[in-house]
Amino acid sequence: MKLLHIIATPRLEKSRTLQISNEFLNSEKVKHPGLVVDTLDLFKVELPKVSGEITDAKYVLMSGGSLSEQAQYDWEEVMKYSTEFLSYDYYLISSPMWNFSIPYKLKHYIDIVMQAGVLFKFTPEGVEGLAKNKKMFCITTRGSDYSSGNYMHQFDYQEPYLRSIFGLAGITDITFINAQPMDYAPEVTKMNLMNAIKDARSMALNGEAV
Repeated sequence: MKLLHIIATPRLEKSRTLQISNEFLNSEKVKHPGLVVDTLDLFKVELPKVSGEITDAKYVLMSGGSLSEQAQYDWEEVMKYSTEFLSYDYYLISSPMWNFSIPYKLKHYIDIVMQAGVLFKFTPEGVEGLAKNKKMFCITTRGSDYSSGNYMHQFDYQEPYLRSIFGLAGITDITFINAQPMDYAPEVTKMNLMNAIKDARSMALNGEAV
């Protein structure tokens, strides 16, 4: 089995999100000794720019046209990320909440990989996802408590967006661990972090993961 770990935080060893994710991954490796984990750190790679030329290339291809040599090269760079994404069995996204949603690097990545004909297609019945029967885990950290029933829940555009966009690709089996609140009193932060780490370990070892 192959797992793609998508990192959307720039804080490296200081990241509370990655502390939780590392526990999940370590436990997954215990349960699946042959597991292959590839890491895509979005703050360390130079993603292709979603430029006007790239957008034009997409529409040229959709209309049956042909591309110039440079446009073909640029388009293949985009498609590489999309096809590579599809090659994995399951996914782990490590993402803090930024301004009620996801970091811009993760949005950039999603804009690249979500390509018609690779992750989804249009049919007479509507959109059909092409990444079916895959599983995704999302580990997030939030400064406030955005859980259901709290006032801040209405501002959670992170989990609904990730469920919606990857659901379009056919990935509907998505499990979240949302560590929250993380920016209150230090003792509250520590307790919530430890609880999330415990949940990540349990999720992997007790069969909720793959």
